[in-house]
Amino acid sequence: MTRRKKFVDELNGKSVEDLRESLIETKEELFNLRFQKATGNLENHRNIRRAKRDIARIHTVIREKELENAGKGDNK
Repeated sequence: MTRRKKFVDELNGKSVEDLRESLIETKEELFNLRFQKATGNLENHRNIRRAKRDIARIHTVIREKELENAGKGDNK
């Protein structure tokens, strides 16, 4: 299983609140990576791309869960 698949499976198992906490942590990580890049201390530039994609994946899973929960309330 690839890292991406494991990461998405892990995200799907979390609640929306846990996902929002993960989102905050990942955004902080991205900020730190950008700061390291600006100061010339960044060792692996791919980490910036990985953090951006992780943020997008977290947003996607949050939205999927919101739509799923909204669909459960529409019993007309």
